[in-house]
Amino acid sequence: MLTTPQRSRSRLGAAYVEHGIGEPVLLIHGVGMRLEAWAPQAEALAASHRVIVVDMPGHGESDRLPDDAQLSDFVTWFGALLDDLDVERINVAGHSMGALIAGGMAATMGKRIARVGLLNGVYRRSPEARAAVEARAALIRSGTFDVEAPLERWFSAADKGSDAYQLTRNCLATVDPQGYATAYSAFATGDDVYADAWPTVACPSLFLTGEHDANSSPEMAREMAAAAQNGWARIVRGHRHMVNLTAPSAVTDHMRAWLSREVET
Repeated sequence: MLTTPQRSRSRLGAAYVEHGIGEPVLLIHGVGMRLEAWAPQAEALAASHRVIVVDMPGHGESDRLPDDAQLSDFVTWFGALLDDLDVERINVAGHSMGALIAGGMAATMGKRIARVGLLNGVYRRSPEARAAVEARAALIRSGTFDVEAPLERWFSAADKGSDAYQLTRNCLATVDPQGYATAYSAFATGDDVYADAWPTVACPSLFLTGEHDANSSPEMAREMAAAAQNGWARIVRGHRHMVNLTAPSAVTDHMRAWLSREVET
């Protein structure tokens, strides 16, 4: 895994790290994680791009948002970060909760988003899935949090004990409880906030997930790809939710192909 150097801080209290030079790429991690979750892709893509990896609000070293923050508030926060960094146009990829944020940025920021990538993103959950994730959000709000439960969903038995598993477990075990609760509540209700916007998104749009990710399913990825103007789905066989860590080379290859797609000027 990449050893992360000391974070920089933006004017709005965002903690971030930059790697490389060239066309900028913003990488947004999932709820409960830190920017280190993008380590394999940050290291690889920095050979050709300016890669900006950021701690989500209330995670890592980034300041929290208000307790009642919604998905749109996270999207606005990342837009303000682009202003702080004087970035006019950028490629943005997000994982899980980060995918919801990336999708919101593509829906609301027009041509400022050159390309968008959603890894293990959720889309229009079933009533049963919505009830389950909202119940988990309520438990987290109450101060009850089982680190092992998400690990069981996110990793196969073969991945237990791996570097990816240990990194993820450490992030979950050390996350700020209040920041985590705020983000998870936004995540629980965020799957359809920008869902209707995909037909208006014209930029190259990658939708990638693991074959065995039950909650960010291949069906969801294919539905989003079909709805977007310029979307395509990629399914990584044999993997679950933390696919960018458990299949880093495959995911990086798909992201390189995504970044090579032509964009409108």
